[in-house]
Amino acid sequence: MQYYNQDTYIYLNGDFVKAAEAGADLFGQSLHYGYGAFEGLRAYSTHHGTRIFKAEEHFDRLKRSCEAINLPYVWDNKQLIARTYELLEANNLRAAYIRPLIFSGSNMHLTSATSSNILIAAWEWGPYLGQNLLRVCTSSIQRPNPKSSRIDAKVSGQYIHAILASSDAIKQGFDEALLLDQDGFIAQAASENLFIERDFKLYTPPLNKVFPGITRQTVIDLCRELHIDIIEKNLSIDDVLHADSAFLSGTAAEIIGIKEVDGVIYKEDWEHTIGASIQRKYKKLVLEEENYEVII
Repeated sequence: MQYYNQDTYIYLNGDFVKAAEAGADLFGQSLHYGYGAFEGLRAYSTHHGTRIFKAEEHFDRLKRSCEAINLPYVWDNKQLIARTYELLEANNLRAAYIRPLIFSGSNMHLTSATSSNILIAAWEWGPYLGQNLLRVCTSSIQRPNPKSSRIDAKVSGQYIHAILASSDAIKQGFDEALLLDQDGFIAQAASENLFIERDFKLYTPPLNKVFPGITRQTVIDLCRELHIDIIEKNLSIDDVLHADSAFLSGTAAEIIGIKEVDGVIYKEDWEHTIGASIQRKYKKLVLEEENYEVII
């Protein structure tokens, strides 16, 4: 996939520059050690114009991620959101995926950064995992131990395990991988949160084991609005295999249903599941086809 061309602009340290002409620091900790933080946002073309969904929440989390790893964050989020809208306009994008990245300055020592840079890029990108129901497998790669790193922060280097798990799943003929935590419970997919349905209730792993996805929280908020029981608890592999249905959530993937896990096919027709109802409600929410102020 081509993410930019000769006419594409990015936002870099206060200026709009051509992506093809932007230089890279080859002596930064972000390149050598994965010492950086990033976010993923989506802009949608609505009848009110282009709208970035939950922009404040995403940029606030970006700041918290930087603070969690002692990476300087010197920007005003309201200004960054305004610059992001300008970036979309500069690239003539009404709907897009947006990637802010905070990366360190030159420093080859294993010490906290004293300076940092910001990059914001945007490109057209459909749902990350497509729109068809997914074939998923459990991975031999574990979700990082909460005591080994800040798993609540969106840190660049922590996504190596996601790359390995997803790549292995695809080699086996699946679409995505599910990762276990250090205690053997299902944590989440490589880069998405997991929900399962059983007896007209939704279940999802607790926050202390998974990444605190903004889309995950949106699903929980929607359940409360729709009076759907949502329970956060540890989930075993058997819980997932014997569920009535399941789905994944994430900004890039949005809401996507699961057809099967480890070869076990869910018997419930997806269109009649709670997940499908949430998927439809979420789409209306991001497109502002109904008043979402009551939810967020």
